[in-house]
Amino acid sequence: MNLDSALGLDREPHGSSDDPDLLDFSANTNPEVPPGVETAYREAFAAARSYPAEPPAAFREAAAEYVDCDPEAVVPTPGGLAAIRAAVGLAVDPGDTALLPAPSFAEYAREVRLQGGEPAFVEPDAVLDADPADHALAVVCAPNNPTGTDYEHGDLERFAARCRAADTALLVDEAFRGFTDRPSLAGEEGVVVARSLTKLFGLPGIRAGFAVATGEFGAALGRARRPWNVSVPALTTGAHCMRQDAFVRETRERVRAERSRMAAALAARYDVVPSEAPFLLLDVGGEESGRSVERVVADARERGVAVRDATTFRGLDSHVRVAVRRPTENDRLLAALGVGDVEGSDAEASDPEGDDV
Repeated sequence: MNLDSALGLDREPHGSSDDPDLLDFSANTNPEVPPGVETAYREAFAAARSYPAEPPAAFREAAAEYVDCDPEAVVPTPGGLAAIRAAVGLAVDPGDTALLPAPSFAEYAREVRLQGGEPAFVEPDAVLDADPADHALAVVCAPNNPTGTDYEHGDLERFAARCRAADTALLVDEAFRGFTDRPSLAGEEGVVVARSLTKLFGLPGIRAGFAVATGEFGAALGRARRPWNVSVPALTTGAHCMRQDAFVRETRERVRAERSRMAAALAARYDVVPSEAPFLLLDVGGEESGRSVERVVADARERGVAVRDATTFRGLDSHVRVAVRRPTENDRLLAALGVGDVEGSDAEASDPEGDDV
């Protein structure tokens, strides 16, 4: 990273509405948080009067149990994006190329460009068939944001083997992996896994996550990590969350059932992309259908709901993305998008419990 590369890049747009009057379906965070998390956070205050333990062994052990890897391979980070930046920073030099999915999380390309590298884009459903040779880095988002595309574990392992043979670092972003039953690729030789505790545990402001890597790359990540880079409250609440197995199971079941129900209802009016993530990508049809993205977003907003304008993702020009929330909240979304009971939505909107976001 240098001054010129940083000055040449703008910030990337993301979801999440700050309007308290809107029910936010533009961000993909869980509307529920694990039991006991507020108590864990408050109890961390006394320990926060001192620097975090270095290395933060308790957090690393909880993370290792969570993704089934060696604690020594865990590198704590302030959120998943910090893990992504660290991996890209070590893998990509000026003039290098990186194999990236698109449409996908825009920060991959931004981080590559900050290092003076150049993205080489491929469709998410074809990324595992791409040739990683001659690239410094390959990135897979599993499941992919915003399409919801996911990959079989065996297919990921085979792609990882091809990356090793090509001497190409592989970064697997598992920000949404916890919403699925598929195992993590953590601990796989030659692979850097980035995990965020933001999405599944509904705590975006805590800024807790981690990377997992072995071998020389893992050692480099560990040594490059700044001391005390994650706060005591984030380490404490993060470790607490990763041990809430029942919460994770219940969340997966709710998301799976509600995603299926929402997709069926939305398909009556929109082209719904199949998803294995806690969100759905909708093709609204564009101007020829009389439903521009701008109009769909504005109409939803007028009905008290924020949806994500997905045209900011590379290659999408007629899409919006919607999160999967609680059943009654999802009913409000369906009504706002013209496939549900508008009267029921209005009644729910006036219910203080229904407005709890």
